[in-house]
Amino acid sequence: MDSLNMTDFGQYGQLRPRLPPAALLPNMLFYALMKPPVQLALRVFFRRLEIRNAERLQEPGPLLIAANHPNTLMDPLVVAANRRRQIFFLAKSTFFHNPVSRWFFERSNCIPVYRRQDVETGDANVTPEQLAALNEKAFGRSYDHLGRGGTLMIFPEGTSVAERRLRPLKTGAARIALGAEARHDFKLGLRILPIGINYSESSRFRSDVLINPAAPIAVADYAAQYHHDPEAAAEALTDELRRRLEQHLVVTRDDAEDALVRRVEETFGRYLVPAHNEGSPYEEFQLTRTLLQAVAWFEDHSPDRLQELHRRVTDYSQALRRLRLSDEALQRSGAGRGRLERGVLTTLKVVLGFPVYAYGAFNNYLPYIIPSMVARRATKDVEFIAPIMLVTGMLTFGLMYPLQTWLVHRLTDNNWLTALYALSLPVTGFYALHYWNRLTLRLQRLRLLRLFREQRPVAEGILRQRTTIMRLLANARNAYAAAQRQGTAENPA
Repeated sequence: MDSLNMTDFGQYGQLRPRLPPAALLPNMLFYALMKPPVQLALRVFFRRLEIRNAERLQEPGPLLIAANHPNTLMDPLVVAANRRRQIFFLAKSTFFHNPVSRWFFERSNCIPVYRRQDVETGDANVTPEQLAALNEKAFGRSYDHLGRGGTLMIFPEGTSVAERRLRPLKTGAARIALGAEARHDFKLGLRILPIGINYSESSRFRSDVLINPAAPIAVADYAAQYHHDPEAAAEALTDELRRRLEQHLVVTRDDAEDALVRRVEETFGRYLVPAHNEGSPYEEFQLTRTLLQAVAWFEDHSPDRLQELHRRVTDYSQALRRLRLSDEALQRSGAGRGRLERGVLTTLKVVLGFPVYAYGAFNNYLPYIIPSMVARRATKDVEFIAPIMLVTGMLTFGLMYPLQTWLVHRLTDNNWLTALYALSLPVTGFYALHYWNRLTLRLQRLRLLRLFREQRPVAEGILRQRTTIMRLLANARNAYAAAQRQGTAENPA
């Protein structure tokens, strides 16, 4: 270890960032060049990307970022793209087997970590005896990077699973943090930044993501415990990390609870939480947390009511799928307007917007559809679909747009027309996607009208189901709110 003098330390004992070794400069240049296109791709892929307490994401180093891991390569990308300073990553060794992927991950500041299951299944070309030595080397590189005031990102769950819960955390993050601090006699100033990454639908294009950092953990606070019992200190630090992550995540207990809450929040959430405004991903996060708390309360205090709601919501969702309808199609639109006026406005929007839709769909269909086709054929693991779509989309749009623009220039030999065409591609592409979604909703409403004409009892039945669920939700909301008020009165802050 390089010797340190007091000039290496800044205010509050934090290590001032040193210049990286010359060997890292090519990687830093590659990282810097790749960051802008990744940022643009993420802004296109996600409909809304929100960072809560954004200043925490810009905490100076040395910093160890620890996050949940529901979406494989998308998780480090959404964090790194929104942090100004470069990040190093601990990545599983299987990513380094292929020469091409090894070159890419090494240039992307990734440090390989060898997991026991990779060795046992023969996925890594190492023996169990070599495992400890290889990971000791990875820990050493991590210590060195943190010692230079850098930022390191780790996923302490160890595996990526697309579910809304936090798996048991490994102690690796805590051991790296404590080891790095111990190298510097706990004067390094290292902090762990827990980050909850919440996706609305992790594998869907134009979904939402909330990056929700918690308050950082000062690793030096565990110095005394580490000197007395290093293993106990690692366990205690891991427990605190888990606690802070859970406070910044949507955590469901099982698939059944997750399915119920998803159905309620997507269809009837605003009726259960009147103050909820469909806007930001953070508001959706708060809504889901409230629903989970309400479900847990009803399990303890009124399980029959919860079971009835579960049954009715499930039946209603199945009926909508069978009739090829959505709940939004059953909601009345154009409040204050007559049926004739609504019909005329809808027809005008469809007719006048169709030429722009056709233009946008024609020019964007291939680069849009190829990523989805590639992802679905390349993997059956839902955790890999989004990153494959993102990378493939960067390639298809990055190649097709310039090619199409070149062809138009060759055909027209007009610079202004070519520039106008190039600018029109993304704009009309987004419009085509919006138009198609609205057209789908309008077709569902037409299907509902036809259902009223041809099978009126069926149509009235689905509306009665919806009304019954809304009444049950209103009663449940009032009961839960009353219980919360009573609890607050009995236990004032």
